[in-house]
Amino acid sequence: MLATKARDGGTGLRAQRLEIDAARVRDVGHRADPFLEPLHGRAALPARDMMHAGAELQEHAHERHFIAHGLEEELLEEIRGFEPVAGCDVRERGGEARIVFQRRQRGVRQARSIVNLRRLLRGLPLIPLLLANLMLWGTLVFLGGFVKLLTFGAARRRVILGMAWLAERWVITNDFLFDTFLSTRWDVDGFETLRHDGHYLVISNHLSWIDIFALCRVLHGHAPFIRFFLKHALIWFPIVGQACWSLEFPFMRRYSPEYLAAHPEKRGRDLETTRIACRRYRDIPVTIANFVEGTRFTRAKHAEQQSPYRYLLRPRVGGVGFVLASMAEQLDAVYDVTIVYPAHEDATILSFVLNRVPRVIVRGRRLDVPREFYDDAITQPGPERERFKGWIEAIWREKDAQIASLVESSTSA
Repeated sequence: MLATKARDGGTGLRAQRLEIDAARVRDVGHRADPFLEPLHGRAALPARDMMHAGAELQEHAHERHFIAHGLEEELLEEIRGFEPVAGCDVRERGGEARIVFQRRQRGVRQARSIVNLRRLLRGLPLIPLLLANLMLWGTLVFLGGFVKLLTFGAARRRVILGMAWLAERWVITNDFLFDTFLSTRWDVDGFETLRHDGHYLVISNHLSWIDIFALCRVLHGHAPFIRFFLKHALIWFPIVGQACWSLEFPFMRRYSPEYLAAHPEKRGRDLETTRIACRRYRDIPVTIANFVEGTRFTRAKHAEQQSPYRYLLRPRVGGVGFVLASMAEQLDAVYDVTIVYPAHEDATILSFVLNRVPRVIVRGRRLDVPREFYDDAITQPGPERERFKGWIEAIWREKDAQIASLVESSTSA
């Protein structure tokens, strides 16, 4: 093959000398030889003159197809930017004409630095624009919170819906900025059956702060504006905390088992907080999101937990149980969302806005929740809670297998 994903000490694609049988490549262009097969799910190669002696890969590189079924975007970009072809010639070897490519060793590192600098410069203006967008819509929502305090009944409902509309403008502007300044590709599937006037619970794995932007993006236009379970300390975060308070986000206080043993009156406080929030959601469309792992995935946390999953931490069932017990008759559906950053396992919000996350994969599926789990019993120690925990763990095993499949397919591509 002309190019491969072979690694060389973690520095990227390995420069190497490669040969292509000119006759066979020419035959492929005329559909006379299956030398280059289309990958699974991809269209067949168009009939064309694939290559000729003295050709330069940089010229019309997007029209060249040398790797089984065609070049993927990331690989094509890397070949064009990092691995320029020094030249090619035609030689007679055993009566067969062959095109020989020699990739330049010199300048590869410099070319890689130039491409990284271009990506950085493209994403750098995004940071102040995102902050300005947050300040604009966050302040308007925060001010709407004071209006909400002065209204009741139907008027209060209209104010809350109005603030949700403002929050969706924040999402729309974020998406516009991402699409304008970043080259990130979004691979999204499984959210077509949601309704904008419904009541949903979304459970998801948690890798990075990018997850929040990802969920807002994939749910916008399909489901009501999303609310997250937040730590109570975040209510004091400037603009963000106050805007979330105005939008009726549930703020949770976490107590350790030792604290609850010393203060038993605090037991069940989170359930009561969830019930209060859910009562407020009865009259307004809402999507409640819960990161079931309770914290962002890292390899250190994975090892500390001795997690039985390859790509996930152990799930915590408390938050999901609280919502199911509180909104038994209100929920239209429960959705399981899987988020993957296949080319950047340790993706951070900074690497994302600096254009270093090439692809985001988001998959959604509707879960069939057994009726027995819409009950307060799953929030208290006992056999019902153990069955509920087993159900969540089964979902997590399926999610882990799905992530492995997505990562593997992305790597092989």
